[in-house]
Amino acid sequence: MNIFDHRLDDAKQLASPNCDVRSDAEDISLLVIHCISLPPEQFGGDYIDQLFCNALNPDAHPYFKGIYQQKVSAHLLICRNGELVQYVPFDQRAWHAGVSAYQGRQRCNDFSIGIELEGSVNQPYSELQYQQLAAVTKLLLANYPKLNRQQIVGHSDIAPGRKDDPGPWFNWQKFYDLLV
Repeated sequence: MNIFDHRLDDAKQLASPNCDVRSDAEDISLLVIHCISLPPEQFGGDYIDQLFCNALNPDAHPYFKGIYQQKVSAHLLICRNGELVQYVPFDQRAWHAGVSAYQGRQRCNDFSIGIELEGSVNQPYSELQYQQLAAVTKLLLANYPKLNRQQIVGHSDIAPGRKDDPGPWFNWQKFYDLLV
């Protein structure tokens, strides 16, 4: 796996319109780990792709009526089976963090990369997801010099009280051990 032109060559590329130009493309200094499942607690299918590409049908599930108009994205999704889907090149600003702050800096989307794990705060993540997340993280650390191991956080760390992902089932120590 490699990064070419800010894209993972092993990832399925699916362009999200929910992104824009970073004010400083060189200031990629934070990695934010998220989780998502659509509908909640259900895995598989292409509902996440649809949400990130503004194509989610509000009639497909009652939950979607409340979210289908949201303009959100992430740089990357890691599915339960380890499949990678990239929605936004790493040098662009994906709309993943919302109202957020890290070490006194507001608007984390401006300087972060957002990775979604297909999952829930209520369930363990798959071994394949940990393996892929570690492999992708190693590449990001090697390609973006302002990013380091101390600049990897959960969504809950940058939006406390508002977000709780990746949740208590995410094994941070296991993830860190895989980075060695």
